[in-house]
Amino acid sequence: MAFSETAYAKINLALHVRRRREDGYHELETLFAFVDDGDRLVALPASRDELHVQGEFAGTLDDPCDNIVARALAGLAHVPGWSVQLDKRLPVAAGLGGGSADAGAVFRMIGRRGGLPDDWREIAAALGADVPACVASRACVGRGTGTELSPVDNDLAGTPVLLVNPRVPLATGPVFRAWDGIDRGAMPEGSARAIALAGRNDLEAPAIGLCPPVAEVLAALGATAPMLARMSGSGATCFALYDTDEDMRAAAEKLASARPGWWRMEGRLR
Repeated sequence: MAFSETAYAKINLALHVRRRREDGYHELETLFAFVDDGDRLVALPASRDELHVQGEFAGTLDDPCDNIVARALAGLAHVPGWSVQLDKRLPVAAGLGGGSADAGAVFRMIGRRGGLPDDWREIAAALGADVPACVASRACVGRGTGTELSPVDNDLAGTPVLLVNPRVPLATGPVFRAWDGIDRGAMPEGSARAIALAGRNDLEAPAIGLCPPVAEVLAALGATAPMLARMSGSGATCFALYDTDEDMRAAAEKLASARPGWWRMEGRLR
């Protein structure tokens, strides 16, 4: 029996960095949201786990054998094995949690086939800070390193969203290291809409310092009169939320004409 899943693109509607921790990580407060599109995975029964990667961004994966999907399969120790075909449609090192979303899709497929082990949350967190949120792929608040999750009133579900990336990879580590260490305050409380509109992304400034095209993307999105335009995660992808599908499509067409080299994805928030 074949299983298939979409690895939904993750965006951070708000990302407040509070402090550097002694363990090298950062204390965060973030509002996770997910787009109804992303990478695609299909799993077929096999004598052992295998991973085959295709798609626009397949060539950007340094070592498919050490891909987070392969590590998720190994960590869950499921039987029998699976041959997984990964269609890599999301850019890598882009602030969209692409690898984490792929791992989350694996967790969902294994959960559908026979259920997840009791310690699946610990397994997910060991793979990456975004993976626990990506398993459910529903809007939620993340604290700590992003793995301490709590529900949120998701009044942004169904909101049209446009993702734009300048096709410049931006690794997470250097962006966090470039953060100035200033605590600019807690993330606001309330519904997803209230948090997103009143929140911020503390990594935008250091990301722009390392990757100036991020500022160009934000300016271009801001010129389309969105409800909100912001960078996601540690960049370089930025997103814009719109009141209507027509507004979002008009913005996408405008950017496609003005910046044909930029990567774009249209969708709705889940």
